[in-house]
Parts: sequence; C-alpha cells; structure tokens
Amino acid sequence: MAAIAEIFWTFFRLGLIAFGGPLAHLGYYRRWFVEQRQWMSDGAYAQLVALGQMLPGPSSSQTGFAIGIHRAGLAGGLAAWVGFTLPSAVLMIGLGIGLQRVEDLAESGWLNGLKLAAIAVVAQAVYGMARQLCPDPTRAIIAAAAALGASLIPGISGQLGVIMVGGLAAMLLLSPPASGPGDLRVPMRRRTGLMALGLFVLGLGVIALPGSSESLWGVLYRSGALVFGGGHVVLPLLETGLVTPGLIDNDRFLAGYGAAQAVPGPIFTFGGYLGAQIAPGQAVAAGLLGVALIFAPGLLLMTALLPFWHSLSKWHRIQQALLGINAAVVGLLAAVLWNPLLTRGITDPADALIAAAALAALTAGRAPSYLVVAACAIAGEVALRLTG
Repeated sequence: MAAIAEIFWTFFRLGLIAFGGPLAHLGYYRRWFVEQRQWMSDGAYAQLVALGQMLPGPSSSQTGFAIGIHRAGLAGGLAAWVGFTLPSAVLMIGLGIGLQRVEDLAESGWLNGLKLAAIAVVAQAVYGMARQLCPDPTRAIIAAAAALGASLIPGISGQLGVIMVGGLAAMLLLSPPASGPGDLRVPMRRRTGLMALGLFVLGLGVIALPGSSESLWGVLYRSGALVFGGGHVVLPLLETGLVTPGLIDNDRFLAGYGAAQAVPGPIFTFGGYLGAQIAPGQAVAAGLLGVALIFAPGLLLMTALLPFWHSLSKWHRIQQALLGINAAVVGLLAAVLWNPLLTRGITDPADALIAAAALAALTAGRAPSYLVVAACAIAGEVALRLTG
C-alpha cells in the first residue's frame, strides 16, 4: 500500500503543474520518473512511450498509467491515472457546472475569446503534427486525402474510413520503421491483459446497441477508442457526435475545449465538462462518468497489450500502419479546423485578429497555452465592449 500511496501522491502533484499538453507531459514524466526518481531506465520509458503512441487513446495518460503498472502492477497504474487526472477533472467539471448558471452565454465576450483560443490551439496542433507526422510526400498526400475525404463524407463513417485507408496506404507505400524487440517487463499476467481486452470489446458492443451510439456516453467511449495522435484529435469525433445532433451547442462546446487548454493535466478531462453540461441535473456524477468513459478504452487497451509487448514489438507491420493512421488524423484535424472552427468561429475582423495573435503567441512566441487562453478571454470581452 505504501507504493500505491507514493504513486498516487507523486502523480497528483504532477497533475497540478503539468501544463503544456501531451508532449510536455512526456517531458515531465522523463524528468520525474527516469532522471530524478529512477523508477525505470531510459530504454524502458522509451518503450512505454512507443506503445502509447501506437494505441488509440490519450497517449500521455496511457504512458503515465503504464509507468504506474511498471512500478506496482495494475493498482499502481490506476493510482497514477487517478492522481494525474484528478486536478484537471475537478476543474473541468466545475467549469461545466458553473457555465450552466451563466445567463446569455452566447452574448458574452469572454466566451467568444475562449472559442478563438480553441481555434488557435487547434491550428497550432495541425501545424505541429503535420511537421512531425507528415515529413515525406507520401504521408502528406495521405493527410490531404484524409482531409478531403472527411469533408466529402461527413460523420463518423467518413472519419473511420479515412483512418482505415491511411493505415492500408502506409502498409503498401511506406517502408517499415526500424526497431528492435522490446525488453520491457511488467508485473502483470497475460490473463489480466486478455480480460482487459474483453472489457474493451464489450464496451464497443454495448455502444453498438440501438440508441447507445448516439448518446453522450456512447460518443465518449467511441471517441476514446478511436483517437490516434493525442488529445486534440478527439475534437472531430466529439464535434460530430455531440454538436451535429444537437446534444450541446457549438458555443458551449468550443468554450469548454478552449478552457481545457488552460488547465493542467490531460485534455481528455473535457469529457467531464461535457457530462456536466449535457446532464445538468446530475452534473457531478455525469462529469465523473464522462471522464471515466472517455479514458476507459485507452486504459483498457494499454492493460491488454502491456503483457504481450515483448512479442508485439517485433511485428513491424503494426508500426508501419500507424505511420499512415497518424498522417490521416492530421487530415481529420485540418478538416475540422476549417469546418466548423473557422467557418463558424470567425465572424468579424476582430475575431480574426484575436485568433491570429493567439496563434502567433503559441508558435512564434512559444507562450504557455494557459496564458494565451486567458488573454483571449480578456481580449474577447474587451472587443465586445468596444464594438458595443
């Protein structure tokens, strides 16, 4: 129990200060757990990061969860995830409850500023991911085709289709990445992994039932099960599943997504905000359930594959397909940046100026995202008062 408590307290403290998004989280992990505390070697950590990148779900949270498993088994993994996620989840659920009580929300300038901040953050994500994940003409073409396909075939079917085509195209057109077999060992039986895989598949079966896939809970679980490439990529799936059918309006959706950039910890706690917004009568319970459901698929898959990682790391075809899947999700994110973010979010020159300044601060100025979000909220309110 002492090891579990230590893991929880260490990850909780990290969750209070872990600003900057998934890549920054991975940097924190290495400094805290490899360099300072020496919980694992650099090689073992690199393998956990690689596995997190290969699986759908929130890669940095999955990596932290795996560090906890490496340290103290499945209980350690759960302690790591709860500790790291709790601060952000409390803030996002609290925001979801607070915004329910705000009158004339659509008319508020600060809300418009949060929406513009979300546009800048997504634009930065598209640029950064394109540079990292589409470094050659083949993957750039896969990304462009995915953006076009997602625009021409709206909805979840188009998104799933371009992800599958991207993976197949990479297997046909790209060379397998060079990597040797992993030497990571985890204190968990293969039977536990198979049970986790069964729970993952069971969850997919439940949301496939009539009516379930269209509910908030079905959308959250499905989104968590299909996201490759980090927290920003969940935006197209959630927007299609929640905004398009009218479960939440676009203003509240983007306001919450913008605010998620200003809090420490994982962006996936946006699910807690959505639960509190869509089920206000039971906001706390709905928010906690929302957080659990959007994270559950990724954590179950990590639990399922960790005991088999030594064997799977020898199979290059998985990593080869992932190259194309990652390129396709860049295209998906570019498609949602154009519609609905830019087409609906930029309504006048002041909006365009605020969004452009925020993007410049994030990219050229390398300003922390939470400061940019706060500045956008203030700028939106000032712009509203000046224009009347």
